[in-house]
Amino acid sequence: MSAASPAPAAQAAARPLELLAPAKNADFGIEAINHGADAVYIGGPAFGARSNAGNTVADIARLSAHAHRYNARVLVALNTILRDDEVEPARRLAWQLYEAGADALILQDMGLLEVDLPPIQLHASTQTDIRGVEKARFLQDVGFSQIVLARELTLQQIGKIAAGTDVALEFFVHGALCVAYSGQCYISHAHTGRSANRGDCSQACRLPYDLEGADGQLLAQDKHLLSMKDNDQSANLRALADAGISSFKIEGRLKDLSYVKNITAHYRTLLDDILAAAPDRYRRASAGRCTYTFTPQPEKTFNRGSTDYFVNGRQHDIGAFDTPKFSGTRIGAVGEVGLGWFEAEIDAGIDPLHNGDGLSFFDKEGELVGLRINRAEPLAGGQHDSRSYRLFVSEVPEALEAGRELYRNRDQAFERALEKKSAERRVDVRLAFAETPDGFSLTLTDEDGVSASAAVVHPHEPAQNGERALATIRENLGKLGTTLYAAAPEAIAVALSQPWFLPAGVLNGLRREAVEALDAARAAAYARPPRAVPVEPPVPYPDDELTYLGNVYNDQARAFYAKHGVRLIESAFEANEETGAVSLMITKHCLRHDFNLCPKEVKGIKADPLTLVNNNERLTLRFDCVKCEMHVVGKLRKNRVISLVAR
Repeated sequence: MSAASPAPAAQAAARPLELLAPAKNADFGIEAINHGADAVYIGGPAFGARSNAGNTVADIARLSAHAHRYNARVLVALNTILRDDEVEPARRLAWQLYEAGADALILQDMGLLEVDLPPIQLHASTQTDIRGVEKARFLQDVGFSQIVLARELTLQQIGKIAAGTDVALEFFVHGALCVAYSGQCYISHAHTGRSANRGDCSQACRLPYDLEGADGQLLAQDKHLLSMKDNDQSANLRALADAGISSFKIEGRLKDLSYVKNITAHYRTLLDDILAAAPDRYRRASAGRCTYTFTPQPEKTFNRGSTDYFVNGRQHDIGAFDTPKFSGTRIGAVGEVGLGWFEAEIDAGIDPLHNGDGLSFFDKEGELVGLRINRAEPLAGGQHDSRSYRLFVSEVPEALEAGRELYRNRDQAFERALEKKSAERRVDVRLAFAETPDGFSLTLTDEDGVSASAAVVHPHEPAQNGERALATIRENLGKLGTTLYAAAPEAIAVALSQPWFLPAGVLNGLRREAVEALDAARAAAYARPPRAVPVEPPVPYPDDELTYLGNVYNDQARAFYAKHGVRLIESAFEANEETGAVSLMITKHCLRHDFNLCPKEVKGIKADPLTLVNNNERLTLRFDCVKCEMHVVGKLRKNRVISLVAR
């Protein structure tokens, strides 16, 4: 243990802070672990709430084996709502995932709590829509060990939930934001037959809409009014930890590998700073320290701009109304435009442009236009504090003209760096080398306190040059570069009655045996987190009635809620073939607030409904000013195989 580490008692009392990263597949999950994740979440073969992110049980086993080397966890999403005929296949899959080594299941459908699940830890999915103490406490009492809080909560609301529960609290700190409360969005199913609660969202929130006032006036045209900027809680991590968050979750099971590497490394660096500043209060949730061949830069990978949403209270400018695409970071402006090329004045402080960089700009209509640089030639004498480039492209877009602001949405050099091996994660060990009656021994003790030893029979031969012999021993024992481990020079202790001569081959063999023994000891010491025991007798659900918002889609879920005192249980929205106008989306995002029409802020304004229009689709916006919520109201479309058309 290093001198900066807290004492064991303080370390035991400290709360672990977990960095939870997404994994589209096992290889992405392995890289997330290598770049500092304490846990990863991944979809299995089915029921994983991401229809395009399924993985085999064998993939889960491979990922689990790698994660457990660092005492990191693998959480498997089994978080769609299930039809009656899917409950048994989901139960069988849960057992397969447990046998593959998964550490926890992420669930939405309470029907699964009524069947024979394996003794695996259960986590409540974001779709369970946890906004208050009562529901959080209920989920804890029925057997969940970790729960994902709603993204819309403030620090004060998080603190209240933490004070009223003992369960581990998880919170999204980065990535795409669903505009609706998770689990409370039905617009995709209503319009296309693709249910978000079953992992097949059509993303109607990213489409352009017109906004009409109560008297029909046009308030906004062709704007992505339900599209949010991306979540970025980089500046709030310590405050979130102090409020009670234990697991810091990165969104992105459909994102590419460079996103996973870059964003995981970014938050690992930030969390390590918090751990170093408060070692008596917080501790690592897994083992190993990371080094990187790149500097994490979140702005380099896909984002729609950034917002910390409602963590510090409601604020303006949380929407990505202009485009749901990645425009990138502003780099400068367009100069002269020629045939197959254009010149650009690049702002000071911007990294150099390279062949293959992706650029974008907004045309006169406000549409985002992208282009790729074939060749970038620096020009002498940029204006003021900027630099000039002549950029050659396959085709210059008609809309590109002098003065247009330029953005870079692909940094080729940065992406190339992330395509290579970009991180190493090593577990700290201490080495103790000593003599035995018939030879020598080596004991390795890792940062978690796990030890293993190896011994070799070898004559005690006095060294001719004692100083050189001891240096050779230390040098050879410290050659851990191809292993899981790393040892600082001061962590190698050599206790000998006198300097002995040992051939390098003997030392290297002894080191390899000790490393193999420690690998085995660590594997044997790893214990998956235990399943929480539900409170008996069954605790009552916070409400005695459930509308379609309860997402009850099977008889087992109905039995669960009935057992917990719910008297009236409506079927899930997905089970209804005919319905009148209902709330298809409930959101904390409020367009009245964004357009300065909020009755709480503007005297004399009434919270009359507004209307969203996409082609022939009209959605009524109703406002609950007491709860400070917006409801997007509509009906089931009769022919739901036709999707909304993006203009």
